[in-house]
Amino acid sequence: MSGDHSHNEDQIMGGSRINDSHKHKDKYKEHKHKDYKRDKEKSKHGNSDYKDPSDKKYKDKEKMKHKDGSTEKNKDKHKEKRKEDKIKLLNDKVKKEKENGFVSPLHVKSEPEEDFYHSPKHEKSLKRERDEDYDSEFKPKKIKTENDKKVKKRKPGDEGDIKPKKTKTQKEVTDGKKKAKKEPEEKWKWWEEERYTDGVKWKFLEHKGPVFAPPYEPLPSRVKFYYDGKPMRLSPEAEEVATFFAKMLDHEYTTKDIFRKNFFKDWRKEMTAEEKATITDLKKCNFTEMSEYFKAQSEARKAMSKEEKQKIKEENERLLQKYGYCIMDNHKERIANFRIEPPGLFRGRGDHPKMGMLKRRIRPEDIIINCSKDSKCPEPPPGTKWKEVRHDNKVTWLVSWTENIQGSIKYIMLNPSSRIKGEKDWQKYETARRLKKCVDRIRAQYREDWKSKEMRVRQRAVALYFIDKLALRAGNEKEEGETADTVGCCSLRVEHINLYPENEGQEYVVEFDFLGKDSIRYYNKVPVEKRVFKNLQLFMENKEPDDDLFDRLNTSILNKHLQELMDGLTAKVFRTYNASITLQQQLKELTTADENIPAKILSYNRANRAVAILCNHQRAPPKTFEKSMQNLQAKIDAKKDQLSDAKRELKSAKADAKVRKDEKTKKAVENKRKAVQRIEEQLMKLEVQATDREENKQIALGTSKLNYLDPRISVAWCKKWGIPVEKIYNKTQREKFAWAIDMADEDYEF
Repeated sequence: MSGDHSHNEDQIMGGSRINDSHKHKDKYKEHKHKDYKRDKEKSKHGNSDYKDPSDKKYKDKEKMKHKDGSTEKNKDKHKEKRKEDKIKLLNDKVKKEKENGFVSPLHVKSEPEEDFYHSPKHEKSLKRERDEDYDSEFKPKKIKTENDKKVKKRKPGDEGDIKPKKTKTQKEVTDGKKKAKKEPEEKWKWWEEERYTDGVKWKFLEHKGPVFAPPYEPLPSRVKFYYDGKPMRLSPEAEEVATFFAKMLDHEYTTKDIFRKNFFKDWRKEMTAEEKATITDLKKCNFTEMSEYFKAQSEARKAMSKEEKQKIKEENERLLQKYGYCIMDNHKERIANFRIEPPGLFRGRGDHPKMGMLKRRIRPEDIIINCSKDSKCPEPPPGTKWKEVRHDNKVTWLVSWTENIQGSIKYIMLNPSSRIKGEKDWQKYETARRLKKCVDRIRAQYREDWKSKEMRVRQRAVALYFIDKLALRAGNEKEEGETADTVGCCSLRVEHINLYPENEGQEYVVEFDFLGKDSIRYYNKVPVEKRVFKNLQLFMENKEPDDDLFDRLNTSILNKHLQELMDGLTAKVFRTYNASITLQQQLKELTTADENIPAKILSYNRANRAVAILCNHQRAPPKTFEKSMQNLQAKIDAKKDQLSDAKRELKSAKADAKVRKDEKTKKAVENKRKAVQRIEEQLMKLEVQATDREENKQIALGTSKLNYLDPRISVAWCKKWGIPVEKIYNKTQREKFAWAIDMADEDYEF
């Protein structure tokens, strides 16, 4: 043994390079030797009894045994035996290394020389040799997982139930996949529960209050305001109002005299005495630099990096989670509009007389909070207080304030998908369904009243006829000069109608032309019954154009009469009834069983359009309408060319099949025929889409769909014809009408 060692030491210098190149191999052999020794000991003592001396538990156990001296002799005996085995193994190893032509040192660790270069080729061969050696000696046994078909599934409680760990490759594949969608939370089916009585809306209500508009940030000093060609520094209050005008500089509003007049009047109220003395003419004010600054800000927001946008998104999500939900009767409900509108300039609709006036900043002192007594009241911002805190459970609003332009009360309410909003919708459509049962009686009543000796009764009966037949709104009394000149049925003036005993082949035609809600023009020529026509002539006698047509009627009188006819009946119930019944009738007439899904959806949209026209739900054509139609037409033309090519290929395949008469050509013909059918379907879908867009360019389908049409009619139609509800209602609308989707079956009748 000593001779072997001295021989090894003599070989150190000469074999250092060889040793270095085989460094990993020697380490591996040393490791292999240890494993061999352990295996030998196991075979000697038996696998069940053998304990690894390196094991901590084993050492502790042996230590305890040695204390009482019970195993001292056995210990010495085993020690001597292990020593002899070790010497024998070392001798065999050295002998084998001599036979291979090199000897690796056993006790001297040699450091690699700095100037020694390993060729990549040599390193590669060494690595491969080591890997092959490792694979041949230590091939791991294949572990069958629970996914293998032949292995029985273990019960979770069984002993030895070992779950295989994910390998690196498996982990990478898993991480690469999209995260599985979270299971949707169980929806609260409030419509299956009993409703509160005596006008109670809730028993517990807790929320965090509103989110106020951020404070004004002054403009950078480089952005100048000019008056009469000279730069002028404005006070923060005056500058803020000036920025409102600057942001709208390119808008049509800022060219209107009434807008400019109202703005300048309110702007001067925010100026200091010195500013008022200097700024006397709006025409001399130059807001160009301000306007350019805000345009640049807008472009910068659009050009934000993904990370910056994500940061803003996360902040908005944080605010939503904190302020966007409330607890109502132990249920978490979404709030619709928890942000207070920022200050700005009032626009209004149409030629509103107050356009351009300053909408003032809403502060905590303007806010009324509504919550339950036993809830935690929202905290106002530091250093402020609420105007009032109420505990009124017979109203549905959470926060209210009065805006300064028209003195109207604004509210923060719950989301349309909430229980309170859903119950209100459900009740609205149930009231309209009740009208269906007595509408014939009401119609007979107002027809009889056309002949009444009292003028007020006749006027009421004719107005009710218009509300029923034309779905006109009742119209509310307004103070002159306070709002835009919009009218409803009861507030029609003589100038709003023209009578034609005969027009375009029809008798007793009435022409309506007036501005309705939101300053949307209502224009319609409609034939009426002879007695209605005669009554209108009577109502217009000896009146000026700006006199009221129904001078002995107002909305209060009409609504009182409607309540007498049916509990809960209003002019809006008539609109809801006529809209819903029209949709149901149109769907029955337009839908046929042999149509495909796109054609059926076109039929649905046409039925919806009939309702929108009845309710005068108009819109201006979208700005991008022409461009989108051109793009759609280009797709249609390309698809037609594709269809022509496919038909030529089919014709050629048929001719080829006649000549060859084999299975291959027959199959080719069938494939070409299917391709033609597929392209024809795609073309039809595009053409249907183009027709739908063209027909709806000036019609707002959404208003009637969301506010006047019983959703159960649409859901029943979908279920009857196998149309996915997603094709009719988007996600938000499905949440709003969850009660109808759950409730209605295919046989539902309004």
